[in-house]
Amino acid sequence: MRLPRVARRNQLLGAAREVFVAQGYHAAAMDDIAERAGVSKPVLYQHFPGKLELYLALLDQQCEIMVDKIRSALDSTHDNKTRVAATMDAYFDFVEHETGAFRLVFESDLNNEPAVRERVADAQLECARLISDVIAEDTGLTPQESMLLAVGLTGISQVTARYWLASDSPVSRERASALISQLAWRGIGKFPLGRESAK
Repeated sequence: MRLPRVARRNQLLGAAREVFVAQGYHAAAMDDIAERAGVSKPVLYQHFPGKLELYLALLDQQCEIMVDKIRSALDSTHDNKTRVAATMDAYFDFVEHETGAFRLVFESDLNNEPAVRERVADAQLECARLISDVIAEDTGLTPQESMLLAVGLTGISQVTARYWLASDSPVSRERASALISQLAWRGIGKFPLGRESAK
């Protein structure tokens, strides 16, 4: 069946995600992806000129999903304690998703490729920047100080979420996210609101 171009591209990205997550970049073949998508290789190459371009398009998609989750969590409330919990849970949600696509962002076997490193670093920095903006607005800390705290919070979130998933922990997702949220809130919540912190 002939699909509209956007629909076909999304179908191919979905098939590529399954193959890359299961096999990694180096073991995956364009033949496997075309077969998974139910198309011929020429159709696949009409949309993506090569395996790297396909991988980068998929990585862009997953990085955007991660950033959107963090943005939505931060925008979901003005209560900072709830905001911290929502943001931590957004990382757990991204990592726990049944597609396993977080591996393309955090556990890629193509990290030696500059374009991959750059995209992942940009996505992580964008998440930190979103958090940093909230910290700076609420505490009066400098942008540099706020960014440092934000990078720390994002690091705690994604590393803990990945450890929780990889360890097959008996701790539920809800409990794990709540524990890390409590840890983060007990730290960031101690910073005074407004300009008091700058004194």
